[in-house]
Amino acid sequence: MSQHEAEKRAAAERALSLVRSGMVLGIGTGTTTRFFIEGLGRLIREGLTIEAAIPTSVESAGLGRSLGLPIRDDVERPIDLAVDGADEIDPELRLVKGHGGALLREKLVATSAGHFVVIADHTKLVDRVGRTFVPVEVVPFLWRHTARRLAALGAAGTLRGGEETPYRTDNGNLIVDLTFPDGIVDPERTAATLKAIPGVVEHGLFLGLAQAAIVAVEGGVKVMGAEELLGS
Repeated sequence: MSQHEAEKRAAAERALSLVRSGMVLGIGTGTTTRFFIEGLGRLIREGLTIEAAIPTSVESAGLGRSLGLPIRDDVERPIDLAVDGADEIDPELRLVKGHGGALLREKLVATSAGHFVVIADHTKLVDRVGRTFVPVEVVPFLWRHTARRLAALGAAGTLRGGEETPYRTDNGNLIVDLTFPDGIVDPERTAATLKAIPGVVEHGLFLGLAQAAIVAVEGGVKVMGAEELLGS
């Protein structure tokens, strides 16, 4: 295992310390979250029981089932704890997510959770969200019109996968990746504008959702946010 992977595993292990028997868990998507799911499988083999694990992608569902997790796509009670990765994390715990394509289900799980904790490596820390790109899930019908409306925000838009072989989300939709030249100055306003555009299903700005972030750094982990939940 490389040093980078070891750091990601350390962040995942810290998040696993929050898991308690009987919980309903949200399990995210991505390379760091994979360590969390694998750790859950280990804890279950050691005797942990959880009520359900709600996956944010088909990929995570398959991995979870292979490890013995009780995978479900719906529950009546709230999700106790959701753990997921992030593509960008700013100092106020505003996130960009969805570079892996699972942003809609990721946001549904995050907003349904009593506690939402992000695990990531230090390369995901940014001074301002939008430094890389922001994915926007759109319906295929008249998607070019939707893309033009998105471009009017001053961002360059690219159809993920290209028109010949466009990427399809687990929900059958398309993704337009938006690049903002200098990042996003006003994330809240941009998020509201994106959501109001006809044809947009969801966007990758996750604002006011994460209570804490466990960030893998050299030699250990850095906790951002709710110290009362995770400890300093």
